[in-house]
Amino acid sequence: MESLFEYSNKFIKETDLGFMRYMHAQINWDNRLIGLLGARGVGKTTLVLQHIKKNLPQQQTLYVTAEDFYFSSHSLVDLASEFVKYGGKHLIIDEIHKYPEWSKALKLIYDYHKDLQVVFTGSSVLDIKKGSADLSRRAVMYHMKGLSFREYLSLFHHIDLPTYTLDEVLSHKVEAPQLPHPLALFSKYLKQGYYPFSLEADFDIRLKQIINQSLEVDIPVYAGMNVATGRKLKQLLAIISRSVPFKPNRTKIAELLGASRNNILDYLLYIEEAGMIGQLRPSTGGIRGLGKVDKIYLDNTNLIYSLTEGELNTGNLRETFFFNQLSQSHIVTSSKGVDFKIGHLHFEVGGKSKGKKQLKGLDHAFLVKDDIEAGYLNTIPLWQFGLLY
Repeated sequence: MESLFEYSNKFIKETDLGFMRYMHAQINWDNRLIGLLGARGVGKTTLVLQHIKKNLPQQQTLYVTAEDFYFSSHSLVDLASEFVKYGGKHLIIDEIHKYPEWSKALKLIYDYHKDLQVVFTGSSVLDIKKGSADLSRRAVMYHMKGLSFREYLSLFHHIDLPTYTLDEVLSHKVEAPQLPHPLALFSKYLKQGYYPFSLEADFDIRLKQIINQSLEVDIPVYAGMNVATGRKLKQLLAIISRSVPFKPNRTKIAELLGASRNNILDYLLYIEEAGMIGQLRPSTGGIRGLGKVDKIYLDNTNLIYSLTEGELNTGNLRETFFFNQLSQSHIVTSSKGVDFKIGHLHFEVGGKSKGKKQLKGLDHAFLVKDDIEAGYLNTIPLWQFGLLY
């Protein structure tokens, strides 16, 4: 255990507190069992280390990664028991999905040690596995997305803007005097600003590695799939990336993949949970809406630049950004007349010259335009929707 403390203290010491993600303020850190799930590369590890450094007594806190060689000969439950004996109060477990039977171990630790707080991070794929459901009465689960445009401005360019509610954006209450001309930076964000690691070298290589690891390792291993199925997932993402926004036809997809039609919905759900795609569903509830997906987008615009061969579809880029940023805290659904619907609000997304034809006859309808700095009436600049978190 001594070596674990050495590594823990090293990681904590090297953690920078200069910029903290939006999720830190949303988590109730008083809960005994907290799960932080999200796609690879969005900054989960950094966030928990920042929380330790900023808020927890280091002598009572231990940060470990579940893939540490220590666990080849020790169990997580034994580590927790030993840690508590030495006065430990806060056990932080990174990449819990790397530990076999992780949910069983966490349940035992929770039940055995009433005075121990456990915080764990893991792949968002875990959320659709039975193990996550088993912890539902004990763990409070949070889902973390990549950087918003607002966070990108703060981390990359030291431009600090407040968060705005959707109502404030639609009411033209956004004030950004320190960002008089946002479009150039917005364009950079769309290409290389969603993942915090884009600050580092070889961003394109690292992003492709994340895509491969998510599809070839995370999903097959933690969803009980074989290697061949993992390859089909990669093929499916390639099919989607070539024609987004993609209108799914399960029969056609099954033929292209050489897979059962009945498995396609599961495949899409796993890829969605891994943070690779976003599925736009209708607002229809009940049995009629069950399993229905109107369009599939790549999860974020950085993936579009990484996966798309040839010329990019600008309309798809705009819609992907809108869908990604709004879905963090709103239920975004499809609409027959316009691109998106959020509750009773209708949104049509386009460029500077986009007309209001699709909004005719609709109440509470907004035209979201790219390539404009400021809004007017029911026309809202696209970049302002990146200030919601």
